[in-house]
Amino acid sequence: METHPDIIDMRMRHEMAERATSTPQGQAVGMLAFITGIYLAASPWICGFNGMSTLAVTNLLVGLAYALLMSGGFGRAYERTHSMAWGACALGVWTIIAPWIVAGNVSTTKTIVNNVIVGAVALSLALAASAAARAAESGKARGGMRAGM
Repeated sequence: METHPDIIDMRMRHEMAERATSTPQGQAVGMLAFITGIYLAASPWICGFNGMSTLAVTNLLVGLAYALLMSGGFGRAYERTHSMAWGACALGVWTIIAPWIVAGNVSTTKTIVNNVIVGAVALSLALAASAAARAAESGKARGGMRAGM
């Protein structure tokens, strides 16, 4: 059973995701992304715009979703890790544009500054996570070519 092609392929994908997240850079990106998500969730109360309920709820939900996506709790295979990083990119972009999109007049200076900075950081960290997953994939391809020689 251990030599079944599907089991071997599954093991290789798991090892690839493990390589992407076990490096010091991967761990730093993951931790900074988790902290960014938690901050985004709490930012309405930290920055004092919790009275603007639509943006406060949006930041709370997006922050929690971002923290969950980027914490790696669900990405134990390359495909999921890579997809989650791109999903987190979308959440970062949404964070940037949310003050102008959500209902109500919530585009004040502090909401815009907070969301643009946090969204840019979230987007950058998600892109870094995607690049780490892609680097692990290219390392697997190079390793597979060497193994075949």
